[in-house]
Amino acid sequence: MMAVEKLNRQAVENVAGLAKLTLDDAQADMMTEQLDKIFDLVTTLAEVDTTNVEPTYSPIETQTVLREDVAVNANQTKTLLANAPESEGNLIKVPTIIDEGAES
Repeated sequence: MMAVEKLNRQAVENVAGLAKLTLDDAQADMMTEQLDKIFDLVTTLAEVDTTNVEPTYSPIETQTVLREDVAVNANQTKTLLANAPESEGNLIKVPTIIDEGAES
């Protein structure tokens, strides 16, 4: 069995900071505990001998059913744009969702 360093709260807070997440004390403690359990499970799985075991991509037999790709109801630009609250040319105008003054 390989010795693995336990995940600590400082590492969790560091990763949260990189992801621009703010964790309070209770959340940081909870995430540290949960992530540590996940890493323990991954370590246990890594120790399983999978020599001569065929890869399994799905636990059940599946078959992809394909249909012919046929375009229908084409050339309805005017009809579709009539349903849009605001349009310009052949485009639907939508509100801006990125605030230029947002912190990075």
